[in-house]
Amino acid sequence: MRTSVSICVVAAIAAGFANSSTSLAAGTWTSGAPLPEPVTWSTAAVLDKLIYVIGGIGTSNAAVSTVEIYNPATNTWSAGTSLPQAVFGATAAVVGKTLYVFGGYCPNACNAVWAYNAKKKTWSAKAPMLTPQGSARAVVSNDIVYVIGGNTTDLQRITTVESYNPSTNTWTQEAPLLVGKSEISAGVIGDAIIAADGYTTSGDTGDNETYEIQTNAWTSLAPDPTPRNGSCTGVIGGKLYVSDGDNDSNNPISVNESFSPTANKWTSVAKAPQTVTDMSFDVYGGKLYCIGGGSTAIPMQGSVYDYVQIFEP
Repeated sequence: MRTSVSICVVAAIAAGFANSSTSLAAGTWTSGAPLPEPVTWSTAAVLDKLIYVIGGIGTSNAAVSTVEIYNPATNTWSAGTSLPQAVFGATAAVVGKTLYVFGGYCPNACNAVWAYNAKKKTWSAKAPMLTPQGSARAVVSNDIVYVIGGNTTDLQRITTVESYNPSTNTWTQEAPLLVGKSEISAGVIGDAIIAADGYTTSGDTGDNETYEIQTNAWTSLAPDPTPRNGSCTGVIGGKLYVSDGDNDSNNPISVNESFSPTANKWTSVAKAPQTVTDMSFDVYGGKLYCIGGGSTAIPMQGSVYDYVQIFEP
């Protein structure tokens, strides 16, 4: 999160984009049915073969509580049960049959935790995070959620890592990041968490770290040659993919890379057809879904998009 200013939100749809595709040797991009309403700074998670897109900043010029549900099998959208509160810059994860939403800006950094029961179509409050934070990233390993980095209420980038155990509804403070950052690209590969890129108090550094869950320790990895934050990211085939995002000038960048922890190496792959930042994202069926996003990293400013961009390595 940068600075909040007045917004002129534009619903931008590229002509014919919904049926377009882009193919390169290093991966293929296709597109899905556009979002019913453009949104940026939302979060997403996959539950029961459906992609839930939650909250964000939309054409209301403010944070929203809406939930839109995308069915990849039918390429269709439906409306879900709204969150109890409007939020943007939250992060989400699924454990078992429950979808969780953590923190975000409500409108300031908050520590709220919401759990969604798909069978009952209801939200319920869970134990709050130990630290109010927005722009964090949540990943899951062995049914434990790890919430990594983010912004505090005074917009300080933090090294905080907290783990949440849904079975006991309790939080534990874990070893901190080596570098405090927000809008991180993160994922679980094997028994380790990768936390790359992100915005620090001094800007984008391309910092890349790995967390060994068994030893509760972070170590440095090869930095991203294209420092950025707010990217579309996910793990496919043992690699972390990082698409688009923005740089220190808050402008979106058109770069897609994969990171192999085994080789400790970054590789360029096919670029997304549309260049955006601060979209929601998740992986389903071996594909990375990049949904919505905006033309700038500054909340409440610039254009907001309804794109659904799908990358298959």
